[in-house]
Amino acid sequence: MTGREGGYVVPADPLNAVGGLKKKGGGSRSWILLDSSGQEIVLDVDKYAIMHRVQIHARDLRILDPLLSYPSTILGRERAIVLNLEHIKAIITSEEVLLRDPLDDNVVPIVEDLRRRLKPLNDNREVNGDGKELPAQHDVETGEEDDSPFEFRALEVALEAICSFLSARTIELESAVYPALDMLTSKISSRNLDRVRKLKSQMTRLTARVQKVRDELEQLLDDDDDMADLYLSRKLAGASPVSGSGVASWFLASPTIGSKISKASRASIATMRGDENDVEELEMLLEAYFMQIDGTLNKLTTLREYIDNTEDYINIQLDNHRNQLIQLELFLSAGTVCLSIYSLVAGIFGMNIPYTWNDHHGYMFKWVVICTGIFCAVLFVLIMSYARYKGLVGS
Repeated sequence: MTGREGGYVVPADPLNAVGGLKKKGGGSRSWILLDSSGQEIVLDVDKYAIMHRVQIHARDLRILDPLLSYPSTILGRERAIVLNLEHIKAIITSEEVLLRDPLDDNVVPIVEDLRRRLKPLNDNREVNGDGKELPAQHDVETGEEDDSPFEFRALEVALEAICSFLSARTIELESAVYPALDMLTSKISSRNLDRVRKLKSQMTRLTARVQKVRDELEQLLDDDDDMADLYLSRKLAGASPVSGSGVASWFLASPTIGSKISKASRASIATMRGDENDVEELEMLLEAYFMQIDGTLNKLTTLREYIDNTEDYINIQLDNHRNQLIQLELFLSAGTVCLSIYSLVAGIFGMNIPYTWNDHHGYMFKWVVICTGIFCAVLFVLIMSYARYKGLVGS
């Protein structure tokens, strides 16, 4: 069917909406929409339709472009939250979530988690054999989320996914780095050095990604106004339908306006109206995942320190080897000097020059050889003793 914005809208089956579609190329503009009523739609629309639907500017949508390298960002706008966390590129409103590239291998688990966590409570009930409804078996985490506004539940899914993703990458890196460093300390070779170099490069890139997510959460926690901008339900409830044409066009553009706000959202809005600066609920949510991402960063910092310590140990070993080579060179140089003196004496007496003092003195060859050898040996001992006295060689 044709949507209001002119794009092609494909209704999605909740069980195989993602897996049943053919994968698009790198320029894919596919989005998956999940709303508060449990409906799921796959959209194939251009950026102008998305901008009109969620009421954001082009510069905000540009942040979600996978072809552009934008850092991790959480932006609060008038009626939407623009979320760019690594592979998670989403737009969250007070009643729906738009997630980009649902066919990506890293995005598929997030879609499944959004289906489970954003499903209305009455849709999660089971029916027994007598036709009576039974409450579904929820985990503790899902039960806690029912008291939060829709946008906070969607935001929590994204934060949990990115924190778990980065933590898993850190654990994989740890499992590869520690054996590589142990192998390097046991045997220093070009192959082991190259392996550690590649792992260190991966760790540097991962640390930068984790640091950016941590900085973004810390920036939000330090600014109450930025956190207040993320309370979409509060702003929507405080806006009058007749206060401006912008609000009216927003209500007309929303496909889920027929659905009423959930009881949890109404209760949350009722408590928020008293003090618009009250951001305690969101602050607790962000602090929980800030501590988790900070723990991941601490692991990477510890890993970097271990790598630096190993590098220092390797440098000490190499310095020790260089010192041993210098000592060997000193021994060889001293021996070469002594042999040069011996060769000089042998060369002098070996010249074919006639002289008379060697006549009838055949024993001179023996004494010259013996005395020259003794002199060279004493000279070698004196040189090495002086080097040991000055600390140039080990004792």
